[in-house]
Amino acid sequence: MDFFIISGMSGAGKSRAASVLEDMGFYCVDNMPPELIPTFAEMCIAANSRFSHVALVTDIRAGLDFSALFKALDNIKTLDCNYKILYFEASTDVIIKRYKETRRRHPLFTEGTPIERIIETETEMLAGVRARADYIIDTSTLTSPALRDRLIQFFENNSLREQSMIINVTSFGFKYGVPADADLVFDVRFLPNPYYDIRLRPKTGLDEEVYAYVMKWQQTTDFLSHLHNLIDFLLPQYIEEGKTSLNIAIGCTGGKHRSVALTEELGNHIAELGYRTVKMHRDSER
Repeated sequence: MDFFIISGMSGAGKSRAASVLEDMGFYCVDNMPPELIPTFAEMCIAANSRFSHVALVTDIRAGLDFSALFKALDNIKTLDCNYKILYFEASTDVIIKRYKETRRRHPLFTEGTPIERIIETETEMLAGVRARADYIIDTSTLTSPALRDRLIQFFENNSLREQSMIINVTSFGFKYGVPADADLVFDVRFLPNPYYDIRLRPKTGLDEEVYAYVMKWQQTTDFLSHLHNLIDFLLPQYIEEGKTSLNIAIGCTGGKHRSVALTEELGNHIAELGYRTVKMHRDSER
């Protein structure tokens, strides 16, 4: 199980980091009291693969004494739960600017205390957490896309890199309209149509006979060769650009035979590459 503790300065980008990790398949919890962390870790371990990637955000909001956090981390080590701490910080000027832009109050705000002094106090309080951190990320000069790229780099040798984007592959019928949320649309109406075989007409591309019929043609083989090459090239580019989901739509006339078979084939191909993939058949039952 990947178990990460996200901590650091208020205004340094912890919430944004949690959102990125959530897109990468992590189960994220914000502002969990340190005393509950060991119990939560036990639950995640008991759930096996359901919570295989977990990130908890804990910071100054949980209290002024971090001894409870250190005790909790020592406890989860006894559970054979290996954790990593990601610590986020930024320069004082940048944090002040961010608070001015959002018009939010610093968690340590007290009337009459200069914000510079408040940030200095928080830095001192977090010194112990920073000293135990596995990764320290200074977000002073990082844009949101750059922060996302930095986090993905931590996992570039891990399957989580592919899991940072989810690909939805949907079959549809042109007679019912193109899916409104489609990023890529492929028209396969040029392929031989099983509809004209009376035995196959009532079936769908999920049935073995229809699938075999669609796949037996040279046109299908050639099309899939080009389609695989295109998709193999595009997916890493979309990840690099920061896209978190991609909707691919494959359409035939009624959305029942050819598009369903090819959606199954393409979805399996993408899943074999290690990407999170969802296959849907919008019109197959019409």
